Amino acid sequence: MKHNKKSISQNLNILRAGVLGANDGIVSTAGIVIGVAGATTHLNTIFISGIAGLVAGALSMAGGEYVSVSTQKDTEKAAIQTEREEIAADYQGELKELATFYENKGLAKDLAYQVAFELMAKDALNAHAESELGLNPNNYVNPWNAALSSMLSFSVGALLPLLTILLFPPNVRIGLTFLVVLASLGLTGYISAYLGSAPKRNAVLRNMCVGMLTMIITYLVGLWVGI
Repeated sequence: MKHNKKSISQNLNILRAGVLGANDGIVSTAGIVIGVAGATTHLNTIFISGIAGLVAGALSMAGGEYVSVSTQKDTEKAAIQTEREEIAADYQGELKELATFYENKGLAKDLAYQVAFELMAKDALNAHAESELGLNPNNYVNPWNAALSSMLSFSVGALLPLLTILLFPPNVRIGLTFLVVLASLGLTGYISAYLGSAPKRNAVLRNMCVGMLTMIITYLVGLWVGI
């Protein structure tokens, strides 16, 4: 049950990160295309700007996630290596340390020692890594998966405002883009709050307000530049 709960928690974290990545794609790309649309009605210019923003944002998200998760992976490997060296240098001391860990968890002293003894006899490194570090020496985080997930989620989110502003005529495209973006941000705010067990109303309103301010400001900048 412990491993199932941990796996469910990890999957929820991945899903929440994907929702937030899509949210970033929606807001940043909406800001770009709305700003450019405020300066010009030339569809090709809006398209090029939106595509450039999508590609740059997706690559930036992927690169940032890759670097961040790679650092996390290096840190995990270093911690595992330290445990490996400590076990090799002082097996009995590490056995007592693990027994104390389980004793502090509520087991009787003799039982805690027996549990620690059997776990270390089977796989000493894994026993210490899981109990002390919450890590699995055979399953490190994957920076490539994280990078690809961020890139895809950002791109999917970015397509919403980009396609909306491209597919409708000039007299309605800005207004419809505003509505589509706000609705999308309301949905991503709700989902992220649901996955994080947070208050949904505040998350939705906060998300929509940030997106609305972004679009208003970039639109006004576009109007000013286009004058």
